[in-house]
Amino acid sequence: MEVIEELKNNKQSPVVIADHQGLIKFINSIFEDIFYWTAQEIINQHLSIIIPKSLHDAHHLGFSRFLVTGKPTLLDRPIILSAVKKNGDIFKAEHIIHASHVSGNWLFGATITPILAGDPS
Repeated sequence: MEVIEELKNNKQSPVVIADHQGLIKFINSIFEDIFYWTAQEIINQHLSIIIPKSLHDAHHLGFSRFLVTGKPTLLDRPIILSAVKKNGDIFKAEHIIHASHVSGNWLFGATITPILAGDPS
């Protein structure tokens, strides 16, 4: 849980935290600035709201596989994925996703740092 709690204090990147059902439970102010969602609007919405439709099936499959097996394939390392803003704009971002097992359930936290045009990443 320590990593998830530390994410709440991140002042450099957009942060989102979701529960084992994929429901968003926390975002930071940088997330609000980048994604245009307020906490009031997005808390308790499903994570798929910030995932491009073309990636929904892959997300659901990977999320479900992890919940069943507990074996990560994408956790704790930078991965480049697309994300969706409230206005529908899709952008590339570096995601670093973490998971913590708390009281019998998983919590997931991620930084989602936009990749600027011209960035060689």
